[in-house]
Amino acid sequence: MLKKGMVLFLSIFLLGVLAACGTSDNQANASKDSNSEEAGNEDTKEIDTLTLGTSADFPPFESFSVEGEFEGFDIDLAHLIAEELGYELQIKDMKFDGLIGALQSDRVDMVMAGMSATEKRQKNVDFSTEYHYSGEMFVTGKDSEIQSLEDLEGKKVGVQLGTIQQEGAETLQEDYDFELQPMDEATYLIQELKTGRIDVAYMDKTVAEGFIEEQDLAGFDDPTTSSPGMAVAFPKDSELEGDVSAVIDQFLEDGTIAELEAKWGLDEE
Repeated sequence: MLKKGMVLFLSIFLLGVLAACGTSDNQANASKDSNSEEAGNEDTKEIDTLTLGTSADFPPFESFSVEGEFEGFDIDLAHLIAEELGYELQIKDMKFDGLIGALQSDRVDMVMAGMSATEKRQKNVDFSTEYHYSGEMFVTGKDSEIQSLEDLEGKKVGVQLGTIQQEGAETLQEDYDFELQPMDEATYLIQELKTGRIDVAYMDKTVAEGFIEEQDLAGFDDPTTSSPGMAVAFPKDSELEGDVSAVIDQFLEDGTIAELEAKWGLDEE
């Protein structure tokens, strides 16, 4: 009788252990499935990142605030474009003459850096609809006697590397005998001008006017300029170009770009 009782007890005990193991396995599997589903949901909710290349030495288009944040007309416009297309914007600062290379090597998705859509650049990258036009200007010291192209003879003219102003100055050298000194950043041009290491700085008109006002300098317009407007640059055959151009067309039509130009003083030209 005792043996039968012990057998019955052991049988019930083993059944209980097996049932518990089964429940534990089911719970573990359910937990794994739940975690997989949550992970899948997170992936689905993830917002694609749009990487923008710029050269933050070109106020009021792109520069750093006193807090070290990117700011400027191009920066605001880039944020609005990314928001309109559903992207999270990431900005990378680099030298201007390295921006096209960054596009070609897929290190950035697009470039906004006050870049003019020249025919030469169009051989290597694609451009969006043009969104702003400035023109070019020569910047001089306050009391400089350099007031025309003829006065450039024998002078040192500074330009930023890789810019349309470098191309323009090289063309002007065919008619005017001056020395050309390319530099990495626009701010270096002003430093060199104020210390007398160059006689003239040749740059975008909007940027030039800002430096003239801030640094108490002088200057005159380039009467020969016929440069194209500024546009967003993309790697060749980028699918983004059409989407971004459509947004820029919309912003030009609805006044968004005009508002940004007013905010950054670009409507006073």
